[in-house]
Amino acid sequence: MTGWLLILALLVLGGVLSTLGDRLGSLVGKSRLSLFNLRPRKTAVLITVMTGSLISALSLGLMLLVSQQLRVGLFELDRIEHRLRESRTSLSRSQAELKRSHSDLLQAEKGRKQARQLLAEAERQARSLRAALGPLMQQRLALEQQRDQLNRDIRAKDADIQRNQQELAQVKGRIVAAGKELKAQETTLWALRRGDVAIRSGQPLWIDKVTLQNPSQSKEVIQALLNKANEVASILVLPGQSPKRDMLQVRGSDISKLENAFTKPGSWVVSILSAGNVLRGESYVRAFMDVRPNRLVVRQGEQMASAILGADERSPQEVENRLNQLLVSTFSRAQSQGSLADRVNFFDPGSLPRLIKLFSERPSGQTLRLESFSQRDSDIADPLVVDFRWQPAPGNGQAAAGAGRNQP
Repeated sequence: MTGWLLILALLVLGGVLSTLGDRLGSLVGKSRLSLFNLRPRKTAVLITVMTGSLISALSLGLMLLVSQQLRVGLFELDRIEHRLRESRTSLSRSQAELKRSHSDLLQAEKGRKQARQLLAEAERQARSLRAALGPLMQQRLALEQQRDQLNRDIRAKDADIQRNQQELAQVKGRIVAAGKELKAQETTLWALRRGDVAIRSGQPLWIDKVTLQNPSQSKEVIQALLNKANEVASILVLPGQSPKRDMLQVRGSDISKLENAFTKPGSWVVSILSAGNVLRGESYVRAFMDVRPNRLVVRQGEQMASAILGADERSPQEVENRLNQLLVSTFSRAQSQGSLADRVNFFDPGSLPRLIKLFSERPSGQTLRLESFSQRDSDIADPLVVDFRWQPAPGNGQAAAGAGRNQP
């Protein structure tokens, strides 16, 4: 509607301006005006041309002022056409890509259908395989169990073979060692028969208790212990002769072990023992050293062993044998507790015959329970001193005289 109004306005404006131009030309012609030294007629023509140009300019200006589309079409037409061509090109490319995408989509859909078919087929095959796999799995488990059992049996057999080989090697080693020991025993036995063995294997040469106030004294103390053991060994091996110096041979590692022990505070028990049988007259004695922390092994009043003196054991010999058995048990108990004493000392050696006489003359049919007990506290290296006490054994059929204790 706006375009028609614009056209109508242009027609009206053109008619009005044309009329004005014509009248203006007529007036100029009648007045015979001259512009730019032109003739009046040419001046009238110039006025008419200028009027027509003005009409055209006014018409165009009015149209540009009123119509946005005309301004855009007149000034931006080339750019719009260029953008339009680019848009058409982009549209063509987009349509081509759309076609390709559509083709790809169709191909993908076709592939998906094929994949679904393949998946369905694979699931059917999987179900059939699972159905067939069940017995195979059971068979596999059974075979694995058999394999594990066979492996265990093989390992057990290997262990038995290895153990037998080790035992065989040990037996061979024991046979070789027994052969050597037999030869050594034969030599020792022959020497014993001749009375030539002066020191037995493992025999203590010197045992002493050491308490150091200053670790720097360890070398002097160790040398003093070795001198004592060397003197004892020399007297035993070379009786009647002056003690021989440097007769005792001890490994340096034993001495180092002793020095390390003496760096720690406390009381220590050092034993120097013979490393083998030594014949009388030999020139050296091999020995080794044992060191251990000193401690209390037997308390005063502690019961060490017990024995039953039966009612039928009445002769002095039987009573003495039973008392000796009690002393042996006491000695074994003291050794098991860590004592290094080489014997058991009776508190009153003179009372032993009185005890034998007392027990031999006890009432007929009386059974006694004999006990040995420690007379004092004893450390590892202290001698063991014991005494006896006795009482009627439980279930004794005859009235007893009551409990008793040795009185020195």
